[in-house]
Amino acid sequence: EGQLVESGGGLVQPGGSLRLSCAASGFTFGYFAMSWVRQAPGKGFEWVSSILSTGGTTRYSDSVKGRFTISRDNAKNTLYLQMNSLLPEDTAVYYCVRGSYNAFQVRTRGQGTQVTVSS
Repeated sequence: EGQLVESGGGLVQPGGSLRLSCAASGFTFGYFAMSWVRQAPGKGFEWVSSILSTGGTTRYSDSVKGRFTISRDNAKNTLYLQMNSLLPEDTAVYYCVRGSYNAFQVRTRGQGTQVTVSS
């Protein structure tokens, strides 16, 4: 089924930026829509953003629209999430998963990367 490895998280002050990466292996990355989801402490998974296989169409949750940008490089089998103007409520473990906004597969996630927004 393949593997996804997320990286790029860290501690950042409110208003700061981070760029997350997700390296895919073991499956044909370019065939699949991909998404980012997140999980805050004590809460369920929250869909954040999706991108279709060719990268031409993207979608964002209302909570991140205008602040986050999803992109992908199919030649490098890598998914990205550029996060700007970060807020404390963006604090969560971020995961990349296969599938689009209405059909993502949480079971395909990697180990995740922690994003903490705090002063």
